[in-house]
Amino acid sequence: MTTIGVLALQGAFIEHEQMLQRLGVAVRRVTLPRHLDGLDGLIIPGGESTAIGKLMVEWRLLEPLRAFGRSGGAMYGSCAGAIVRARDVGREQPLLGLMDLRVARNAFGRQIESFQAQLQVPVLGERPFPGVFIRAPKILAVGPGVEALCTLDDGSVVAAQQGHLLAVSFHAELTDDTRLHEYFLGLAGWRSPAGAAHAHATA
Repeated sequence: MTTIGVLALQGAFIEHEQMLQRLGVAVRRVTLPRHLDGLDGLIIPGGESTAIGKLMVEWRLLEPLRAFGRSGGAMYGSCAGAIVRARDVGREQPLLGLMDLRVARNAFGRQIESFQAQLQVPVLGERPFPGVFIRAPKILAVGPGVEALCTLDDGSVVAAQQGHLLAVSFHAELTDDTRLHEYFLGLAGWRSPAGAAHAHATA
């Protein structure tokens, strides 16, 4: 059975757990390096990226998480989870640096300026995906090995993939739409109960 870890140091990890449970996937909370053993994939949730980074250092998770991603473990980061996996966020803070992204924190404004948008994400099909943006980052630039999966009308990238690594600016876990989580699970080798593979990897 596919087992997915959810980094549970800070932020909206419970909502990701609930989404995975809806899909019938085994879930494990990750707070210590040993919790990474045997996982098929890992989600780093939204929250406060500086706090998540400091806690990763405090709990000695920074290097084990890097090793997990570099060894082929599928990883999905939403909002703050996308920030901590970028190589450049324009300021000094603990980063995993696993994805060749340059990210701007809180690029859409403060929490009072949160919004929802119907997003065109071709890898999820023709039906628009409901994106929930809360103090969300923008992906300002992607490296040559990164595929932009979703771009807003102003050219801002809000979803990107680098092989088995997925980063999004919005909160799919706050919606009833499971397609993004199913897509990530495909990167982790999961097959839906109907037997359809959802994997899509960047060459």
